[in-house]
Amino acid sequence: MKILVLNSGSSSQKSSLYEIAGHLPDVPPAPIWEGRIEWEGDQAKLQIKSRQTASEKFSVTGSRKQSTEQLLSHLLDGSAPILRDKSEVAVVGHRIVNGGTLYKEPTLVTSEVKSAIERMSAFAPLHNRAELEGLEIVTKIVGEVPQVAVFDTGFHAHLPEAAAVYPGPYEWLQKGIRRFGFHGINHEYCAGRAAQLLLEDPTSLKIVSCHLGNGCSLAAIRDGRSVDTTMGFTPLEGLMMGTRSGSVDPGILAYLMRQDHLTGEQLDDLLNKKSGLLGISGISGDMRKVVSAMEQGNARAKLAFEIFIHRLAAGIASMAAALNGLDVLIFTAGIGENSPEVRAAVCSQLTFLSLLLDFAKNTEAHLDQDIAARESKVRVLVVRAQEDWAIARECWKLQSRLTDASSN
Repeated sequence: MKILVLNSGSSSQKSSLYEIAGHLPDVPPAPIWEGRIEWEGDQAKLQIKSRQTASEKFSVTGSRKQSTEQLLSHLLDGSAPILRDKSEVAVVGHRIVNGGTLYKEPTLVTSEVKSAIERMSAFAPLHNRAELEGLEIVTKIVGEVPQVAVFDTGFHAHLPEAAAVYPGPYEWLQKGIRRFGFHGINHEYCAGRAAQLLLEDPTSLKIVSCHLGNGCSLAAIRDGRSVDTTMGFTPLEGLMMGTRSGSVDPGILAYLMRQDHLTGEQLDDLLNKKSGLLGISGISGDMRKVVSAMEQGNARAKLAFEIFIHRLAAGIASMAAALNGLDVLIFTAGIGENSPEVRAAVCSQLTFLSLLLDFAKNTEAHLDQDIAARESKVRVLVVRAQEDWAIARECWKLQSRLTDASSN
């Protein structure tokens, strides 16, 4: 079975093609093809790689929709086509950022589901609308193939009310304003992968998963379920991020509206695109560039790094409190997987949890590896983010159930 995954972000578009023969493999397989578009303003760069050919990089032109069409067209019309015919694709999976409280499980896309995703665009306008566009593009390029929505909020859909409800007027909750949480697809995958690596039952572990990329969030996982997380009503809440502020005193926003006469749109742009590592360092939202500048003596870069670590350590401690203990700490996504400096700095502030890092393993960390010292009471894992594979896996499960049901 060939499964295509379209993972739409606000500034990037990633697509992967997997082939699963028979049963699901125990270890995530490499995709047989993957492509990625990164947008910087009006410029877009496309990277394609497959098992048959070397990686190709080139610029693409046109709108976001046209660029995505170019990306998917490479499956059939590239220099070394991956598919002989579009009918080879059995199912297409999509990462949908916000499914609200209505959609908690992977769902076959219908007109009703599309309408619900459109309604949730009020809460995640950049993401949900890009994802709706992706659904239309797949139909245009691949045809009338079954499409599955896998919701980033789904893993957090059963948060305890005390963790999900904001302490504002109760009417907020009645209007649908609550903490949804995000990065759920990867948090759930990493929790399962950690249990697999440690040869433990996933329901027996108290896990804090740190998804640290351009967007950053933590999840407290007990009995295999999310019981708390740092992102909330939008992906802006919580940790300091690449260009997002994370949580700030709401009084600051009221002050800026009164004092500088900023509009809601200006505040949104300020908090989402001009804050975080970029806003403090003045250099970049990329942790690698911040660390490099810090090592060269840049004071603002050093401050940005220290704020990031301070808030990350405090967040992990908060998640451990929600779990009443901690067995496993996971680092995943771009920063989590590739920054030994971040891992070392934050773990040095968590020794009160009897967490001890093996600094040699941390420096030479391989993905899907335990980097804790032997005597540490908390295992520390670096786990490769596998959102696309997690989506493909859910598509396989859903398509297999539908096939079994139709044959009975």
